[in-house]
Amino acid sequence: MIICHCQNIASQDINATIDWMRAADPETIITPGKVYHALGKKPDCGGCLPLFLETMRKNANLEVPPDLRSLGPASEQRTTL
Repeated sequence: MIICHCQNIASQDINATIDWMRAADPETIITPGKVYHALGKKPDCGGCLPLFLETMRKNANLEVPPDLRSLGPASEQRTTL
């Protein structure tokens, strides 16, 4: 299914990119920007972003790596000097 008509990105492209990124680096955080970049494209009108994100969320390889789940927001990690 075509997700982004402006950039001609299909759901298969998104899923293949996520799978490739996870296989290349199991510790990486996968974002829409990284997917666009890996595809050599960038968002144009932005109308596809809700469907783009929905497609990404359905991919099992999108999960945050277990080692990084407990990090929490940076504000919680700051210490007072």
